[in-house]
Amino acid sequence: MATKIYIVYYSTWGHVATLAEEIKKGADSVPGVEAQSLAGKPAGVFFATGTQGGGQETTALTAVTQLTHHGMLFVPVGYTHGAGMFGMDEVKGGSPYGAGTFAGADGSRVPSDAELALAAHQGKYFAGIAKKLKAV
Repeated sequence: MATKIYIVYYSTWGHVATLAEEIKKGADSVPGVEAQSLAGKPAGVFFATGTQGGGQETTALTAVTQLTHHGMLFVPVGYTHGAGMFGMDEVKGGSPYGAGTFAGADGSRVPSDAELALAAHQGKYFAGIAKKLKAV
C-alpha cells in the first residue's frame, strides 16, 4: 500500500502582504484542521513576478519567515535541477528557493517550458522529501 502524504503548496507573488494569513485561511476552511496542525510539516514556495529584478528571491524569503511562524519545515529546491537552472539561452524565473516565472509587466507572459520543468522537478523533489519525513 502506498504511503499517503498530504502536501500543502501555496503559490504567492510579490505583492501578497502576508502568506501566514492565507495559510491560516486555507487550513481553517477544512473541517477538523487547525493552523497548529501545520507545525512540523514540510512547505515549499513558488512564485511569479512581473519582471526580472521584480523580487522573486525577496518573495521567497518573505514567505519562509511566514512559514516559520507556523513551525513549518521549508524544503527549498536548491540546485537539484542541475543544468536546467544554469542555462543562459532564455529568460527564466526560479531560484534555489523555488520555481518561478516572470509574468511580464502586464501579467500576460505564460511560464516557459524551462520554468515548467523546474516546477515539475520541484514537485517531485518535494514529494520525495515529504515521504522521507513521513517515514521518520
